[in-house]
Amino acid sequence: MSYRRRKSTWISLVLAILIIAATQSGWLKDTAKNAQQNDPGLYTINHYVDGDTIAVNMNGSVETIRFIGVDTPETHKPNTPVQCYGPEAAAHTKAAISKFGKVRLQADPLDTNRDRYGRLLRYVYLPDGTLMDEQIIKQGYGFAYLSFPFSKKQQFAADQKSAQDAKLGLWSACKPTVNQYGGYSSNAAG
Repeated sequence: MSYRRRKSTWISLVLAILIIAATQSGWLKDTAKNAQQNDPGLYTINHYVDGDTIAVNMNGSVETIRFIGVDTPETHKPNTPVQCYGPEAAAHTKAAISKFGKVRLQADPLDTNRDRYGRLLRYVYLPDGTLMDEQIIKQGYGFAYLSFPFSKKQQFAADQKSAQDAKLGLWSACKPTVNQYGGYSSNAAG
């Protein structure tokens, strides 16, 4: 047997032993599980603020994330009463995200990085690809927030029109009024 062939056989044998040892010890299973739990770009939810704002653990610190292009009725804004459909919007966001416990965040090149309160402005995607910002509007849990530039503005406006025409969610339960910013506000909860 040639030296090259013996070396190849020896390497194959060592690799086979290592694979068997790793499988028996559970190392491969643990490594795969850790890789799935630590998927780059997925952030663990720290807490829920309301229907359009969450807090995530981002690289060891908590960041508050404001969803781009959507505005849900208020639930605890200072000097503002709880608005119609605010609790439902907050519960919907929490229920949808809690199924996964993690979200993927994406900035918009047309929008600023942070709002005036220091919150990160991001599109919030579920691990299955669902864009929460859009789903909230489509299902009538919030309004399209069209006062600022963002790349999905036309789509969100169309989603709002569809929800409004179908009288989904707050469009049937509340009496939204046009506000000073050209968007909508929900009436006080009754």
